Amino acid sequence: MTSDTSTAGILRRPYLLATVGACALVFLSAFESLAVTTIMPLVSRDLDGATLYALAFAGPLATGVMGMVGAGNWSDRRGPAAPLYASVALFVAGLLIAGTAGSMEVLVLGRLVQGLGGGAMTVALYVLVARVYPPTLHPKIFAAFAASWVIPSLVGPFAAGIVAQLSSWHWVFLGVVGLVVPALLMVVPAVRGMDSEPVTETVPWAFGRMGWAALAALTVLALNLSAEVPGVGGVIAVVALVLAVVAVRPLVPRGTLVARRGLPSVILTRGLASAAFFGAEVYLPYLLTEQYAFTPTFAGLTLTGAALAWAGASALQGRLGSKLADALAVKIGAALVLVAIVLALVTAALALPAAIAIGGWILAGGGMGLMYPRLSVMTLALSTPDNQGFNSAAMSISDSLGGALALAATGLVFQAFATTNPFAGVFALTAVIAVVGVVIAPRVASRAGASTTREAHPEPSLHK
Repeated sequence: MTSDTSTAGILRRPYLLATVGACALVFLSAFESLAVTTIMPLVSRDLDGATLYALAFAGPLATGVMGMVGAGNWSDRRGPAAPLYASVALFVAGLLIAGTAGSMEVLVLGRLVQGLGGGAMTVALYVLVARVYPPTLHPKIFAAFAASWVIPSLVGPFAAGIVAQLSSWHWVFLGVVGLVVPALLMVVPAVRGMDSEPVTETVPWAFGRMGWAALAALTVLALNLSAEVPGVGGVIAVVALVLAVVAVRPLVPRGTLVARRGLPSVILTRGLASAAFFGAEVYLPYLLTEQYAFTPTFAGLTLTGAALAWAGASALQGRLGSKLADALAVKIGAALVLVAIVLALVTAALALPAAIAIGGWILAGGGMGLMYPRLSVMTLALSTPDNQGFNSAAMSISDSLGGALALAATGLVFQAFATTNPFAGVFALTAVIAVVGVVIAPRVASRAGASTTREAHPEPSLHK
């Protein structure tokens, strides 16, 4: 089949509207994520919200886990239609709350609602693909989803900076609302066209997993806010971390938290990579605007450079295929992320030229592009048909919670070092996380040392 025929497969009747609408929803979710990273330093300054800066990023990741678990269970019982409509409604509500916020507290509330809807929407769209498209078209629609993430990576940060400078940061949120609704309307005919299926009572409501996901989200919020409670903040932070470990255990394969070789270490490495990369990335534009007087537009270009490297490395590892072993790709990627964070650390600590941190972050993007697709390939390769869904969800949960917990911790560090060098403190913490990732990375290989390499395609991050 030629490339043109492949493209026509998902862009012909009866899939055309569903494809365009679903890709538009993915595009807007990705655009919003990157745009917020670019403008948040400006928002924080405008709303005097430095103490809640990290929570504005960690909160949506945490509530997104709740959305993923809830939407997945709801879709198994009733199909993806109702979860999709509800998730888009929550996503839009979050955008409206954040876009009209007059205080940082209200903006964070909007971000929490937005994260809940965004996490649920991702799962609902994946189930929609399984119900609407034949298996032969699944690789094509998922490739289209990947492209829908890459494009915002290239234009999102710069566009958000332009909007914030020429108009107001409020429109970075509000402007997306008018695009989400038409995107959903294009998907509606496909949803209505699905065969009606009776409620599957054999699929119970997973109240247990939803409860653990809710507890994990609450621990992230508690960890973020612990510094605001005088006297007992340290105790709250410790308790929150312990509860986070307890909550995540039922959501991931057994042995994940102790880095058991094979699949458990694959899932753990995914979370560590997310924690190190995103924990540092959200503070890089902040560093450039606060200490180097960059405009939001040009600070956002830093993220674009990393996104280009991510996409390029993803394409490279896909072309190499079995010539590059999965475990080796993961080890190289983890090492590149560590080097990049160390470069950001020395830049912030020694007031070196900003170009050092910017150039380093391109290495970080390349490292993530190498290892993220291979971690996904290994997750499926090390799964059976009976646990593919659980393991895939575990990978996404590790992704989100790793980033959320890291952002919560970096928020505490940023406040603790506020009078000295908070950016150096943040990059030092994420460098430690990256070191742990480098140590755990070799354990992703099975005991037999067999390669699980398959043809890997560029894959978007859930946070990018």
